Amino acid sequence: MAWQNPWFDALLAHHTPEGFRNPEEDSRRPGDLQRWRRERKQQNLPKPPALGYQAFTEQWYQPVDLGGKDDRAWWLGHAAILLRINQRYTLIDPALSSRASPLPFAGPQRKTPAPLRVADLPHLDYVLISHNHYDHLDRPTVKRLARRFPQARFIVPLGMGAWCRKRGVREVTELDWWQSIAFGDLHFTAVPARHWSMRTFWDRNRSLWCGWVVRATGLNFWFSGDSGYSENLKEISQRLGPFTFAALPIGAYAPQWFMRGQHMDPDQAVALWQHIGRPVALPIHWGVFELADEALDEPPAALAQALRAAGEEQATFSPWKIGESRALNALTSELSQAQKNVPNPCVSAIHNN
Repeated sequence: MAWQNPWFDALLAHHTPEGFRNPEEDSRRPGDLQRWRRERKQQNLPKPPALGYQAFTEQWYQPVDLGGKDDRAWWLGHAAILLRINQRYTLIDPALSSRASPLPFAGPQRKTPAPLRVADLPHLDYVLISHNHYDHLDRPTVKRLARRFPQARFIVPLGMGAWCRKRGVREVTELDWWQSIAFGDLHFTAVPARHWSMRTFWDRNRSLWCGWVVRATGLNFWFSGDSGYSENLKEISQRLGPFTFAALPIGAYAPQWFMRGQHMDPDQAVALWQHIGRPVALPIHWGVFELADEALDEPPAALAQALRAAGEEQATFSPWKIGESRALNALTSELSQAQKNVPNPCVSAIHNN
């Protein structure tokens, strides 16, 4: 008997009887994957960073310092982020292994070190997962987290709960787009993303993908997850904005004819950032794994060019080092200073979901 989606709701456009889908039209056509792989091999892509991998690491990497007690955000590389809010720790998409792959000897290899080990964490309260691709849902990391922090609650999109429980996770909450869960003053909302899911050859789009909005006193943070550009993403800021902080992807976009339906390029990320009111933004999804054809050092340069082309000179959307952290109150101050000169189009946004 064919697999049937147990969460299927005919009233929701992203649901199907067989799984989930994007509301947007699929930009890929039959044969595109084979064409991309062929061209990638012929052109020997991706190229290494201009000055080599070691120089890239020296420029863009630093070990994590978890000292202090202030509310803070750390970028752990690729899409992994650590938040400390009122001494509660939240990990997002923690892929800390040497490869983004089901195999320990093959698949995309980490080119910059993980700046944090699970053993370094003093505590962990929540883990947010955006989808089940290997560069976001890392089995060894999840198993280590489950053993070290059995009380930690995983909050995941629909269809991922059983996978987590099989890896030792005790507390799992599954959410659909626009659904929320709150723990005191800390709120998590699953929001749409334009992407897809697949863990094996047999489970394509059987689990959902999403971004996350994290709200607490003084913080309204949008983590976009993996997402291609879509006009539909603007609804997130309309319903849940304005945002004080955002994590927007700028990598794994080349070639654009093949990647555009699932990953934003820097020009699209800048356009989306402008639409949501130019919050302080952390560029993610670059610097660790070579998942597409651009070199590791291309996304930050392309982001700077996209900002110049858009007439943006402020630094509220600029790259962090892997392992770098910022105090959340400092981000709020930075945003306030920037908004003195730039109007925020989301000032009157609706605050319900």
